[in-house]
Amino acid sequence: NTPANKNDSTISSTMAPNPSSDDDLAAEAADLDGYFSDAELEPEPKYPPLDNSFERCIVVSNLPKVPEAKYEKLSKVVLKLVARIGNLVKYEGTDDFTGFFMPQAEDGSTVGCAFVEYETAGDAKKAIEVLEDWKFDKNHALHVTLYERASHLDEVEEEEFTQPEPEPFKERPNTMSWLEDSCQRDQFALRHGKETQVYWNDGRSEPVMDYDGAREKKAGVNWCEYYVQWSPKGSYFATLVPNKGVILWGGKNFEKLGRFAAPGVDFVLFSPEENYILTNNNNRNDPNAIKIFSIQSGKCLRAFPLYPKDFLDPNLGESEKLAIAPPPFQWSHDDKYLARMGKDLISVFETPSMKLLDKRSLAADGIHEFSFSPTTNIIAYWAPEHKNQPAHVDLISIPSRKKLRQKNLFNVTKCSMVWQEGGEYLGVKVTRHTKSKKTLYNNLELFRVNEPGIPVEMLDVKDAVMSFSWEPHGSRFAIIHAENPTSTKVNVTFYDMFKTLEGEKKKGKKASKEKQIVAEVNTIETLEGKQCNCIFWSPAGRTIILAALGDSASGTLEFYDVDSKTLTIKEHYRANQVLWDPSGRTVATTVSQPIGGGHFKFAMDNGYTLWTFQGKQLAQQSFETFYQFQWRPREKLSTQKEITEISKNIKKYEKQFNAFDVAKKARLRLEETKGKRKSRAEFRATMARLKEWRGRQKQERMDFNGGYDSDDEANFIATEVTTETVLNTKEVLIY
Repeated sequence: NTPANKNDSTISSTMAPNPSSDDDLAAEAADLDGYFSDAELEPEPKYPPLDNSFERCIVVSNLPKVPEAKYEKLSKVVLKLVARIGNLVKYEGTDDFTGFFMPQAEDGSTVGCAFVEYETAGDAKKAIEVLEDWKFDKNHALHVTLYERASHLDEVEEEEFTQPEPEPFKERPNTMSWLEDSCQRDQFALRHGKETQVYWNDGRSEPVMDYDGAREKKAGVNWCEYYVQWSPKGSYFATLVPNKGVILWGGKNFEKLGRFAAPGVDFVLFSPEENYILTNNNNRNDPNAIKIFSIQSGKCLRAFPLYPKDFLDPNLGESEKLAIAPPPFQWSHDDKYLARMGKDLISVFETPSMKLLDKRSLAADGIHEFSFSPTTNIIAYWAPEHKNQPAHVDLISIPSRKKLRQKNLFNVTKCSMVWQEGGEYLGVKVTRHTKSKKTLYNNLELFRVNEPGIPVEMLDVKDAVMSFSWEPHGSRFAIIHAENPTSTKVNVTFYDMFKTLEGEKKKGKKASKEKQIVAEVNTIETLEGKQCNCIFWSPAGRTIILAALGDSASGTLEFYDVDSKTLTIKEHYRANQVLWDPSGRTVATTVSQPIGGGHFKFAMDNGYTLWTFQGKQLAQQSFETFYQFQWRPREKLSTQKEITEISKNIKKYEKQFNAFDVAKKARLRLEETKGKRKSRAEFRATMARLKEWRGRQKQERMDFNGGYDSDDEANFIATEVTTETVLNTKEVLIY
């Protein structure tokens, strides 16, 4: 056979019927007879509902492009990152789909993007907020968008770009215009009843109204319904509207500058450089209870719950959890960082991204309290004994996380930290206990922050220390102490961080002693038997007020000059606040009540009193309901060196100041007597007119009187009469 014939025979043998196979099929059909139902088959599978929204899907772009060999490693890193935001979607019956897909090119390399699907749309939105501009590495910052947005961009047709017309420039109000006041006056805000008012104060006379919300009253609304807050430099005035949020005002006429949506807000915190504002509604159930806004853009940069994760012990009861205050946020002095204490850590966030510094928190085992330095990026915190470690106070530099100083403490019950306003010193009041823990005593740990190695001095105090306060821009501090914390009579002691030593006399024509100043804590003096529970240094230093505040206190105010040792005693019954103005010229004492309600017996005492720094009363005002008094902060423009130089040469400016005061008093006198002078001028004009009219009638009057001129003094005879009147008599017996 030829090869062609062989193929034909093969095909014919394949197509021929196989009797044995037909018999097998028939036998199998007989066995299955009656097994199948005669009903018509209509399958209706239960498919999951089709979701066409893609609202749970995001696209992560600007990822590194790596070859196929590194694909698995990169996918694990990206998957771990996106999974930290929320749970990725899972579908029943599919084990190979994880909600994460990173496409590859034909050669197996990545294309620089990934697709992610979360279980909820909320997680997808949160991923966009958290991962946008996230620094994946040195060369790649992630860009995240919703899949719907990305698919829409793919459908957009390419057209020639047309530059949009810019909006017309609208000049913003000058928020520092109040500093241009020719009289160098300060301002303060009042909240009483339904009124919100801003006043001028010159430190010499009665306050003058600047603005009381007249524009808002005309529109039929209240300027403010809750508390108010000035920004740290006085540029902005924030009014809280709990139902809506926070409104910012500024400029000469207090124009509206911005609005920040924060329902339920009852507290705000400005950053020191006025770039950001924090709002808090104190709602424990709100995951966005705390919001951070940019003041310039009005954009919400990030939101936080009231408590950090794992801060509250789950084993505590509900009442015990309510007793724990939420840890507050604190700004750094330059607005670069925002920090909050968590469980055994401090979370430091960078601005404006509000991302965690270096993607990790600062470890601080057992931390109880922390505080930023007012002038440098240094964090001070203290922690009690924890895991076989003694209690300690640490100073950490940010962002390097370098530990600058650690001070170990033993037998510690409690600590409280107080920074000096200039950031030169840190004082830590330590409450210690004996081994039996039955007796408590105090000592002060004083850190010299600006000196090499940050030396620490310990000051032992035998008494209980009730209050500790630094002089704002000096090296002195004061404490209130007594043998018993409940004593009504206390002592106030002043200290200096430096001590002056008298040197030896030098031989010569002019014998003199050289004084030497050494860094050593020095006791200045002690004032004994005082009735005070608070101390308030003047912002200008030197003057301090020893105050007895509170409902059960006497309201005594002692104005004490630490340099000249002069004391002036005044009283403001039931006073609960002492507030210095930024310049230190004027101080206000207030009796206020919370907006939520007060007690009727305080209604007669509500109000404020203004005093000079020497204790002279300037003004006093009472209100039935008085909620808030707040001075407008003033940015310090002069350095301490310039202030010292001006103080030394104050006589050069004395004549200029006196002339200004005399001119001001003259202007005020003219303004006060303006009505009187107008009435006097009108009276004199009337008298002149009547005299002129009488003069014209003189001839007629003489003719009527037969030539007699009643205005001629020669027609009158002057008679002098002396009358003596006895007022009283007194008899004196002379022996």
